[in-house]
Amino acid sequence: MIKREQKDLASRLQNLGGKHQNRIIELDMHQDENDALKKLKALASKPRLRILRYLTSPIKLCNLSEIAEALEMNLATVTMHINILEEAGLLLCEHIPGERGTQRVCGCFTNWLNMHFNPKKEVEVGRWLEHHIPLGSYTNFLVTPTCGLFSEDKHIGQYDDPSCFYEIERVKAQLLWFHSGFVEYKFAHNLPPRVQIEQLNLSMEICSEAPTYHEAWLSDITVWLNGIDIGSWTSPADFGGTRGILTPAWQPTHATQYGLLKTWQVNAKNSQVDGHKVSDTSLKDLRLLEKPYLSLRIGVKEDAPHVGGINIFGAKFGNHPQDIILRIRYH
Repeated sequence: MIKREQKDLASRLQNLGGKHQNRIIELDMHQDENDALKKLKALASKPRLRILRYLTSPIKLCNLSEIAEALEMNLATVTMHINILEEAGLLLCEHIPGERGTQRVCGCFTNWLNMHFNPKKEVEVGRWLEHHIPLGSYTNFLVTPTCGLFSEDKHIGQYDDPSCFYEIERVKAQLLWFHSGFVEYKFAHNLPPRVQIEQLNLSMEICSEAPTYHEAWLSDITVWLNGIDIGSWTSPADFGGTRGILTPAWQPTHATQYGLLKTWQVNAKNSQVDGHKVSDTSLKDLRLLEKPYLSLRIGVKEDAPHVGGINIFGAKFGNHPQDIILRIRYH
């Protein structure tokens, strides 16, 4: 795989076609039929699906020759399919300096593609309140080693010393990790008066925490909202060996590189992770409007079945250019 600088890729992701939100492309047949048809036509091809599968399992950046060689396809054929996918907004491509001139590098950063056959109701417009929570803006913590903080440029404080979480430079954190315990964020929810909350989504890039990295390292990661446990997700591994798309070049590949983008959702009935029920906790249990702020805690319980630590990634580390994102839908 090619070694290349990734710093400008995060901002360019916003140029992908369709309504781009957390790498979810929304196809609305009623608002932009031409764009939806272009994407659907691009996907109606077995070779193009093979290219997308290769670039996303796991997510990677490749030049055209690498793709052709890996898939045993003719270079001219790969170029044709790449052009179609890029024009449809399903791939991000750019030219970077190579050993001989420039080379075209491609990547796919889309996790989901949703199709809307029914028109969206006007009453739903403007109902989402979104908070982007910087990784280092926690207000409380209790962590055990192994633990630490990385900014985009360097290590913050001392390795495996919980006191480093007090460092002033913690506000610049782009990766934090610990074996057990939690980090907690408190912030004003800024909801208008007399509203009813319909749904709450929390997304972040996370994985287990093992010495260096480990491809089979289970860890039960839990999220609390307003002190209420909304459910746990078992991370399968601490991912390394292959450089993360946004991971700085100074981070060795034998250390943690990236995580998985996971989404907790709380609705009127229960709590879910990526659509799978994890607890019976509902919005009513959270009592979100009783206080002017919202408390978010992320961690690993000391008595969890799998105490395998946690890595939490910021917008400039890992594979996904985002901090912790919390979205509230209301009317």
